[in-house]
Amino acid sequence: MVLVSDILDVLDNITNGRCLKNSGDFSSNKNHYVVTKSSNIPGKAVTELPGLISGNLDMEVEKLAVTMTLSEHDIELAGATGVDAIVAHHPVADACNFGGLLLKDYLNLYNIALFEVHEALHGLHPGMSWIHGHVPYYSNFSYDNIPGNVVYIGKTLPEIKTLGDILNRLNNLMDLDSHTCLLNDNEKNSLCLRGEILLGNESSSVKNLIHIFPHTGFTSKHLEELVLKFPNIDTVLVSFSRVFSPHPLLEKSKELGLNFICGNSHTFEIFENGIPLAQAIKDYLPELEIVIFKENVTSIPLENISTVKMRNYAKYISKKYLHK
Repeated sequence: MVLVSDILDVLDNITNGRCLKNSGDFSSNKNHYVVTKSSNIPGKAVTELPGLISGNLDMEVEKLAVTMTLSEHDIELAGATGVDAIVAHHPVADACNFGGLLLKDYLNLYNIALFEVHEALHGLHPGMSWIHGHVPYYSNFSYDNIPGNVVYIGKTLPEIKTLGDILNRLNNLMDLDSHTCLLNDNEKNSLCLRGEILLGNESSSVKNLIHIFPHTGFTSKHLEELVLKFPNIDTVLVSFSRVFSPHPLLEKSKELGLNFICGNSHTFEIFENGIPLAQAIKDYLPELEIVIFKENVTSIPLENISTVKMRNYAKYISKKYLHK
């Protein structure tokens, strides 16, 4: 029998003691993985609390789901498929992750325990680097004292000699062809985002690269500092998020004579971080059934969505009730 308390102990072991175990830990002074993040938009800050967010420690768990970013879709899927507990990678907040509702109301309805990890999981394994074809020899997980501003300086694996080798590696590991073949002419989905070379070409050589994540607060000034510190850098690799021209990071890379390549999008973090986390939990608790909640957002033109009846319904509601 697996209890919620057992899962908390396992997550604490996996994260090397970074989870909250008692109320005295609920402070960044006691646990620096308790991080409040804010864009200074009033009322929109959120605090990461690695560990158990909601649930009874003595509750039995037979089936657990691992997801990246929790939403009402995950909760409904959990309720419908007998999931007792969810481990979300990204931090959760009332309303934001629960369809505008309070998390305890929604979770208690289906008797689901909820955990989160995130910054507490970062830096524990080199998986993202390995997937992108390099081994880091420098890592920083809060560069310039910005929580979550992750930087890797890495040397490519022996089989990675060009930017094209990186793209081929990602396409094979992520099995991108199996995702894109599901699309028709009118649909695009988030699993079809491929890597892309923005400076250089497939034959451009790569040996020492800086691996960054633009959405974390990394700037062109940071890039310039790190190139001065590590002058062997020949390539900028971005993953999770990417940049579009024109962008200061792209312009600075061009000025410094660097290649620039976009790797996996954030959609694939469920593979990079989620599956290893799920496997680690399974290794500790082999009797526990574990499933992966894989995200896939699809883009469909309004003119093609659903059925003619549903589109006519939308037109009727819009004209009758939503126009003044």
